[in-house]
Amino acid sequence: MQLTARHQEYWSKNLRITGLLLALWFSVTFVLLYFARDLTFSFFGWPFSFWVAGQGALIVYCLIIWYYARYMNKLDKEYGVSEGESS
Repeated sequence: MQLTARHQEYWSKNLRITGLLLALWFSVTFVLLYFARDLTFSFFGWPFSFWVAGQGALIVYCLIIWYYARYMNKLDKEYGVSEGESS
């Protein structure tokens, strides 16, 4: 099956946003949490490194999911492939 230029553009935008969000996920999961253990001050009564690992990363993950869903819904509507539309 040959993809049209419009399909390729849609797929390219999808891959670009997926790559960017995966890079953000990687940064939060491995880079930020690796350096967070050096943060020794207290935050709401807990060590800040514990708070970043236990709460902050989860908040960022939820924001990544929310942004991706919102972005893809907008992109689907732009390219006419959203749910409920007939092609």
